[in-house]
Amino acid sequence: MRVALTIAGSDSGGGAGIQADLKTFHQFGVFGTSVITAVTAQNTAGVHAWQALTPTLVAQELDALATDLPPDAVKSGMLGSGELVEVAAAAIARYRFPNYVLDPVMVATSGDALFDGAVGAQHAVPLLIGRRLVPLAALVTPNLDEARILVQDDVRTPDDMERAGRALVRMGARAALVKGGHLPGDEVVDVLVADGRVRRFARPRLDTTSTHGTGCTLSAGVAAGLALGRPLEQAVADALDFVHRAIAAAPGLGRGGHGPLNHFVPAPPRPPNDGL
Repeated sequence: MRVALTIAGSDSGGGAGIQADLKTFHQFGVFGTSVITAVTAQNTAGVHAWQALTPTLVAQELDALATDLPPDAVKSGMLGSGELVEVAAAAIARYRFPNYVLDPVMVATSGDALFDGAVGAQHAVPLLIGRRLVPLAALVTPNLDEARILVQDDVRTPDDMERAGRALVRMGARAALVKGGHLPGDEVVDVLVADGRVRRFARPRLDTTSTHGTGCTLSAGVAAGLALGRPLEQAVADALDFVHRAIAAAPGLGRGGHGPLNHFVPAPPRPPNDGL
């Protein structure tokens, strides 16, 4: 059985973060391991409080897994501080973790910032992500706001998304998937830049507020596909399909906030001998 690792925060509401990642890994048929970087007190209405774990403990989590359950793919989400960015980058490089998917989480779906202290979501920590983590990534998966911060340029259209993806590849990522969920219109367009080619994925926009954890679920789905040995473009297509169906089947939980997806929808069919 293949192993996928998530390095991210814990979501007490169960819709995003470590919880969403492990549910997604399970649906894709890979064994999920986790390095928790922060504990959050949140629900569908928003993030009420959170606390990052110490860099020493996060490093020990990474060491424990690398020496006993080495992953076939890795994703990272909420890191929470510059120190934790450095810890994650050092471990990914030192242990040569393969198939690293970087979801550069900066702000929760509710709009709450997920970085600590004075640096804020638009200053030192995002720049550190660009310098330390982007060059290690097989794929980086920013939304429009995250792409704008990372490439220091406006990202408002699919053409802008393509330019941002190319810029992220120039920064060292092997590929970039710029997510267009925040674009206006009846269609959602996501832009993949990989191997010198560009592919646009388009789907009808679903009229729903059940979007909590979409980015986490997507990056976890890609990591699971890569762990199973699928080509990057197929892993991305499979993950986008899974997320779309999970949103469409959302259970409507919560009291008026951004509800979770339905992680019980089946993953795309596995090809013969996939991951064996």
